[in-house]
Amino acid sequence: MVWRSWRNWLIGAGLAVALSGCGGGSSGPPAPVPLPPAGDSAAAASIVTSSYKLGSGDRIRLAVFRDETLSGEFTLDGAGNFAMPLLGEVQAGGLTARELEARIRDKLVAEDLLRDPQVSIEVLNYRPFYILGEVRAPGSYAYVNGMTVLNAVALAGGFSYRAKQDDFLLQRGGSNVQGAEVTGDTPLLPGDIVTVQERFF
Repeated sequence: MVWRSWRNWLIGAGLAVALSGCGGGSSGPPAPVPLPPAGDSAAAASIVTSSYKLGSGDRIRLAVFRDETLSGEFTLDGAGNFAMPLLGEVQAGGLTARELEARIRDKLVAEDLLRDPQVSIEVLNYRPFYILGEVRAPGSYAYVNGMTVLNAVALAGGFSYRAKQDDFLLQRGGSNVQGAEVTGDTPLLPGDIVTVQERFF
């Protein structure tokens, strides 16, 4: 099937996804990330926790050891940024949690606010995914680690009577990214756009 040849081409979760096609925080597409084998939900969860790129709509918890004034919970805006006390706007879109920790440490040292800051980032809520087309309730839904395309269909109320049920269109990295055909057990990432296509009678 077509999806097999496209599997490694699919772009890893990137910046802000909006149905209008707006991206956030970067002028180019995110770096390619191999898609886990279909049905491998554990591998999908591992990608999200280790190499997941933050984007618009993600909510994070930032902790600076022994400094409550710099710590807190933040939601990334449409450009993938958030406002941090004393530092101002911080660009987080397109970075992993570990990369964002390093960026904040560097900023704290550069601004002479802390000598040897210890920073940790935890993702509290991932941005939603979208499911469109021949389902009963198309729209955006909260992402859960390890979900598959069929899980998304179930959340959207199941197939309509016109739905094509054996393969689906997946866009990763924004609505302006070319989609690829995938199967129902393909793992999803935050921000993905799934389209259930109409079957030919």
